[in-house]
Amino acid sequence: MKLFKEISVWRRINDKTAIRYRCLQDLKSGKYAVSNADGFRVGDGEKHRTYLENLFVELLTETSPSERCDWFEVLCDAIASHDREFDVFSLALPPE
Repeated sequence: MKLFKEISVWRRINDKTAIRYRCLQDLKSGKYAVSNADGFRVGDGEKHRTYLENLFVELLTETSPSERCDWFEVLCDAIASHDREFDVFSLALPPE
């Protein structure tokens, strides 16, 4: 049985935008991965937060994080890898 610990890490982009990294720690290996990153803007409502929570649960349950994620010894390395793979900073752009 695989056990994971969820770790939320926040990055403040500017005075209107933040990113929450939904990180996991494999409790057997001690390694870290980023499951996904969520963008938040001032004024986002409950519907947005509910959508992001449901998305995290879907990602966690549909495919094992052991197979879907890249794993690292250091949490910051997992976040840096996620940033390189996905353009999370585009979340700071104003909505169209």
